[in-house]
Amino acid sequence: MAANMKAVKLRIKSVQNTMQITRAMELVASSKLRKAKERADNCRPYFQELYKTLETISGGNTDFSSVYVKSNAIGKHCFIAVGGDRGLAGGYNANLFKMLEEEAKGKDYVVLPVGKKVVEYFKRRNIPIMTEAFAEVARVSVGDCFEMASIVCREFREGNFGHVNLCYTRFFSMLSQRPDSKPVLPLIDLVSPDESDKKVIRDLILYEPDSNEVFDAIVPEYLAGLIYGAVCESAVSELAARRMAMEAATNNAEEMIERLNLHYNRARQASITQEITEIVAGAEGV
Repeated sequence: MAANMKAVKLRIKSVQNTMQITRAMELVASSKLRKAKERADNCRPYFQELYKTLETISGGNTDFSSVYVKSNAIGKHCFIAVGGDRGLAGGYNANLFKMLEEEAKGKDYVVLPVGKKVVEYFKRRNIPIMTEAFAEVARVSVGDCFEMASIVCREFREGNFGHVNLCYTRFFSMLSQRPDSKPVLPLIDLVSPDESDKKVIRDLILYEPDSNEVFDAIVPEYLAGLIYGAVCESAVSELAARRMAMEAATNNAEEMIERLNLHYNRARQASITQEITEIVAGAEGV
């Protein structure tokens, strides 16, 4: 009985130590979440309008001969995957990888990973990785996003792949974050079948020096803006998922401690009762 009580007491101490860690991680995630959410909210309008603007241009202009607009016959894909640096964030990374596997099923593809967990995931599966220079998403800056866009656009122009998808986690609320995949190149992929069937409106925009040159200069800027927006969305999604996961872990630890305390008290009461019974029995024998 004493050995059982000692084991329960050690278990309670272990759970309490774990609960302190999960509570600390919850507080850290909460403190970072507000700033990350503000950054995501500030860049979201730019992210959305940039995507819609290029979608409109690519669907409404038929005289472009830019390599970024033409339907590409090259079947190879490139996935720009934005994930997390650490675990303990619920299903944040797992959901992104599941969505990526569905998107890449049956395709020949290469990955540009952003985040330590993404790099580790594709390394284990021997998937070709373009570069590991952006393996730490917490340190990715606007300049890094422009560098990524430059690398992807150069490889796309050289014909190393024909399609580019941006995969990240969208932030809807503190309780809802869902992985998403957006086609970004070629721009013809942005146009839905319903829009392509519509009557093309005559283009009234005059480009100087010419539409192709302007377009080729804008597209890397557009892609960099989309990547930065995805990084901001993914960062706030990861923090929200981690806060919720650590809050749930802390609550579970509290419930476990209550059950273990109850079990310990019952064992202690049984031990006391047994000792009293033995004393009374011994006294009667004397």
